Amino acid sequence: MEEIDEKIKKLQKIYDECSNIVFFGGAGVSTESGIPDFRSQDGLYSQKWKYPPETIISHSFFEAKPKEFFEFYREKLIIHDVKPNTAHLTLAKMEEAGKLKAIVTQNIDGLHQAAGSKTVWELHGSILRNYCTNCGEFYDVNFIDKESRTEEGVPRCKKCGGRVKPDVVLYEEGLNQNIIEGAVQAIASADCLIIGGTSLVVYPAAGLIDYFSGKYIVLINKSETANDSKADLVIHDSIGKVLGALKI
Repeated sequence: MEEIDEKIKKLQKIYDECSNIVFFGGAGVSTESGIPDFRSQDGLYSQKWKYPPETIISHSFFEAKPKEFFEFYREKLIIHDVKPNTAHLTLAKMEEAGKLKAIVTQNIDGLHQAAGSKTVWELHGSILRNYCTNCGEFYDVNFIDKESRTEEGVPRCKKCGGRVKPDVVLYEEGLNQNIIEGAVQAIASADCLIIGGTSLVVYPAAGLIDYFSGKYIVLINKSETANDSKADLVIHDSIGKVLGALKI
């Protein structure tokens, strides 16, 4: 316990010293809100489906078997009644205080914005945004979840009848170039990069941390990562507990 307390003191010192902090986060940030991650023992990848989850949430599967795609998507990726946790709320306070300049997230749940964060680069998109693949008409998450539940099971645009697709990056799809550039610029200009709740194994997203050339890298994750040796401070504990202990 004393070791964690000492590390939080070191984190506080780094926070107080720095004025351009960027947070890079993954699924572990949202697990404390009750959203399962993909790779843990209880995550999506260890649950049994007719097809592997990696296959279902791929572009080719979306095109070939849209009904099965949306069955999985509605049940597993649209999460109900979740709220921002201490980590989300603390990061929003850090931004409000003028210390945190941006959040770069691999998550698609929109909880950073729900907590009040303004500058959020969503590398993998968001379940809250959905577009007609034909005419581009926008639809919210409720449309995908409830309004479009028909016998066909595939959301159809009210304007043109085209298929509506969630604005999330599926396997086999590239990341949005504008979002990558915004994230890279934020990371490259930061004096402190806090990495939290990610095992840093999903590329190309994880590779973005290589653009950091500032003073401190802080890594907060419950388990070890291959990048622990690159960090100036490593804390293996709950992201909410650690960030929540800071004086903002």
